[in-house]
Amino acid sequence: MKPIIDGHNDLPMQLRARYGYSVAGLDETTRPELQTDLPRLRAGGVGAQFWSAYVPSDLAEPEAVVATLEQVDAIYRLTAAYPEDFAMAFTADDVERAWAGGKIASLIGLEGGHSLATSLGVLRMFARLGVRYVTLTHNNHTSWADSAAEEPRLDGLNDAGRAVVREMQRLGVLVDLAHVATATMHAALDVAVAPVIFSHSGVRALNDHRRNVPDDVLTRLRDNGGVLQLTFVAPFVSPRARDWFAAAGAEWRRLGLPAADEDWPRAPFPGEDPASVPAWPSSVPWGHPGFASWLAANPRPIVTVAEVADHVTHARDVAGIDHIGLGGDFDGTTELPAGLDDVSGYPRLFDELSSRGWSSTDLDKLASENMLRVLRESEKAASEPLWPRP
Repeated sequence: MKPIIDGHNDLPMQLRARYGYSVAGLDETTRPELQTDLPRLRAGGVGAQFWSAYVPSDLAEPEAVVATLEQVDAIYRLTAAYPEDFAMAFTADDVERAWAGGKIASLIGLEGGHSLATSLGVLRMFARLGVRYVTLTHNNHTSWADSAAEEPRLDGLNDAGRAVVREMQRLGVLVDLAHVATATMHAALDVAVAPVIFSHSGVRALNDHRRNVPDDVLTRLRDNGGVLQLTFVAPFVSPRARDWFAAAGAEWRRLGLPAADEDWPRAPFPGEDPASVPAWPSSVPWGHPGFASWLAANPRPIVTVAEVADHVTHARDVAGIDHIGLGGDFDGTTELPAGLDDVSGYPRLFDELSSRGWSSTDLDKLASENMLRVLRESEKAASEPLWPRP
């Protein structure tokens, strides 16, 4: 099997939240609270990782720019700390060069258009720093794009949003449509002249979750030449998990329990009110003692590798074998299928797909060949090379 290019991993956020950005110890599996380290990346066959530069989308945009730069810096420091294992990559050729040297390619994905502060100049500077995709929104709208997590406001994109998409493609920065509203998916595809991606999403036909991709968009993705990188997040994969989370959230709010901040504890970001960041440990979601009786009566459903394989197979059947990849979202959630608990689990998914008759050629496309093609096509469409060279 070819090395895997994974579209989304939130380790940089975990490094900030838990260790003050220390990158020590990742050459050993000594931190069970993490889902990512070098031994497990190797065991999982990961050959290239898009590290997520993520900050909360409710931060004020100027503060978000500063915090995102810290995340980009962390990715560079992580890569530099393990020079025998990691290599920064900005192009498809860089990825293949890393593989030839026995290394894992480190790429940068910026998760959320709020980190651009509505500035094409900021976008251009992030491109010069090596950012290879920007997710147009996270869980809040920007002034120029609708998120999937809020009621639509712009019917997808406004003129400023269309300008952002055009500039991204001129620069060779991939347009990432994970997290955006369905109308935003269509609006971006209307503008796109180069392939777009979904860095970590599922398919809506199997689970009607707002973060997932409907079949009409998958059809357009095929025509666009882009790639859907299928995610492992349990509520995106399984309707049972989706419904359980909706019920659990409703009960949590009914009980008046403190709001959990994503899936991990963290320190305030620059410009953020420290009082707004919960102090109780949310690294085990729903772990508050006041919630124990409901949890005992309503056990969390177990999601399986086979259910993930169903999403991968449906995406292949609708969009085509050339338009699928993987984006696990490790260290961005604690809600994962059994057997896909950390980055070492990819071979279990490939074994499941192989048992369903997938050929080695098709598995190689899923693993990395499709994303390498998208990287090359975006580079070809760019009007100027901006990425730093080794």
